[in-house]
Amino acid sequence: MSDDKRYDQWTEGPEVSREEADAQLEQGAVPSSGRDDADTLRERQRLAQLEMMDRWIEGVLTEQRRSRRWKLFFRFFFAALILASLSLSIYSLFLADMTPSPIGQHLGVVRVEGVIDAEAEANADRIIEGLRRAWSSPETAAVVVRINSPGGSPVQSQRVYQEIRRIRDAGDKPVYAIIEDIGASGAYYMAAAADDIYAAPASMVGSIGVIYAGFGLEQAIERLGVERRVFTAGENKAFLDPFSDIAPDQRQFWQQVLETTHQQFIEDVKVGRGDRLADDPRLFSGLVWTGEQAQALGLVDGLKSLDQLARERLGEVRTRDYTPGLDPFEKLSRQFGRVAAQWLGVPQASSPVRYELP
Repeated sequence: MSDDKRYDQWTEGPEVSREEADAQLEQGAVPSSGRDDADTLRERQRLAQLEMMDRWIEGVLTEQRRSRRWKLFFRFFFAALILASLSLSIYSLFLADMTPSPIGQHLGVVRVEGVIDAEAEANADRIIEGLRRAWSSPETAAVVVRINSPGGSPVQSQRVYQEIRRIRDAGDKPVYAIIEDIGASGAYYMAAAADDIYAAPASMVGSIGVIYAGFGLEQAIERLGVERRVFTAGENKAFLDPFSDIAPDQRQFWQQVLETTHQQFIEDVKVGRGDRLADDPRLFSGLVWTGEQAQALGLVDGLKSLDQLARERLGEVRTRDYTPGLDPFEKLSRQFGRVAAQWLGVPQASSPVRYELP
């Protein structure tokens, strides 16, 4: 036996090829029992291969079944999500405004909730539409602007203020403002147009001022070795760019813009509140007051809730919400658009100057 022959553990002899084994059989060198052992070994190998193949096929089929189950799950999930969205949309468009009116006289309520902005729920178009609906109802004894807002856009606030003044002067139907947790800055601007303003003792009221907030990051990008490239036509076009320094004359100009806007705020509050305002130099300084303090300063006329006002005027609580409903798809698309714009660094349409509590 040569040294290059490997040992076969099945035959306990040197390993031979198939051709060599057949040749030995023909010459009678291997007994029939050895041939039977070789056939048995080959059969075992074949059966082992078949078993391995069966396991592999079973694993593939199991994975496919699992994959199909997940696909069906996600299909049903997205179908349910779309169905729920459609149901909410149909409700908001057709059913939300079909709430039956209270029998007899009632208070027509219009809600101002959250930040005031053209792209927010508290926007002038929506609030004004609610005011007109409440005012035009023959069973509305009074219109109530129910406020829970820190303020926001000067333009949106001014538009609502003007509309409240218009309907207030149009007839003998009073307009009230009820401040709940907070009625500050632009929200108080709106309230100042009402006949009377009421708040809770712990409500936050006032903040009659204007704010602009930004950052100066020019030194930060210098340390990082970043070069800012801004191309403008007009020497002051980019004076609010946070990565550029602001010159003294630009700072003075921007302060004049804020003061002019602040003065518009002050004048409209004085027109709306008249002689009820206290002679206090802090009144228009941007401070925010509790409802109890605001009453002493003439910013509010009393401390009462919506339910208390309804009982005083009607003998019982009868109110109806005239605030237009929101389309869920529009709300979702607006929110998605704002988030995407922030991530992409796209400038927003809202004014940088705010009647808003910081």
